[in-house]
Amino acid sequence: MRLNVWVAGTAVLALVSATACGATAEKKDSGGTGSGKPVSGLRLMVPNTAGGGYDTTARVAAKVMDDAKIATGTQVFNLPGAGGTVGLQRTVNEKGNGKLALQMGLGVVGATYTSKSKATLTQTTPLAKLIEEAGAIVVPKNSPYQTIGDLVTAWKANPKGLAVGGGSSPGGPDHLLPMQLAQAVGIDPKQVNFVSYDGGGELLPALLGSKIAFGASGFGEFLDQVESGQVRVLAVTSEQPVAALKDVPTLKGSGIDLVFTNWRGIVAPPEISAADKQVWIDALTRMHDSPEWKAELTKHGWTDAFVAGDAFGTFLTEQDKAVADVLTKLGLAS
Repeated sequence: MRLNVWVAGTAVLALVSATACGATAEKKDSGGTGSGKPVSGLRLMVPNTAGGGYDTTARVAAKVMDDAKIATGTQVFNLPGAGGTVGLQRTVNEKGNGKLALQMGLGVVGATYTSKSKATLTQTTPLAKLIEEAGAIVVPKNSPYQTIGDLVTAWKANPKGLAVGGGSSPGGPDHLLPMQLAQAVGIDPKQVNFVSYDGGGELLPALLGSKIAFGASGFGEFLDQVESGQVRVLAVTSEQPVAALKDVPTLKGSGIDLVFTNWRGIVAPPEISAADKQVWIDALTRMHDSPEWKAELTKHGWTDAFVAGDAFGTFLTEQDKAVADVLTKLGLAS
């Protein structure tokens, strides 16, 4: 995701099957570049709980690759903890494993600082950025706040009294968004009562149970609940309104000078072979070009932001610096 930084805008490591660490299968068995066969044996790790944005993106990607006969039997599994850095550490430990990749995004970038992770994204092999997604300010259906203006008025009157929840640890997008929103409306970010949840799968029950006054997260994680009337979106954080959320204003359109965009991508362990890296990049590129993926972009309201290989690596370096700068201002990084 693109991060507009301050401009108007630990769980125990789960034991996983030893096959995750096994040697890469021979190309004749696993398909790949030039074989004419779908790739097989790929594994995609999700570094937080089921039901969140990373989980949704990974499972959609695996399904599209299977439906389009790009890759068959891609295994998606969850390894949550510490804002995604448990999964990141596992990925770094799997040096040379060309069959494994990590679904990640802006949240993992921030968590490497706030969790003081020994593993860093600079140790991984960048494969591709997939999507960008606008954030959303969401309230439960029975919330007294009917507009973003109503919410901001109440929040300014009692910043510590209105808890805001996010599906990421401090430093992640769901934390950075309310901090930037607070600053944009004249609230000291250090006064914000932020409650961290490990992914949208944990955030949603808290929102539905009114354990928090409002949520800040990617809007795609709430679409089903919006359609069923369980939650209401007061505003989205994109430059333009979102087609999937008819009649929902942007923050800018509501007089709040802030634009915030999240992103998600995929990285592999360090020191994988050039051939294994190319297999992943080719598979993800073919997935991106498929009509099945384009349909999923529309369905989830995601913005196509595909960039692969070294270009994604450059983007990751830029994001790492931008997030570090923001967290330093908040006193969460040094």
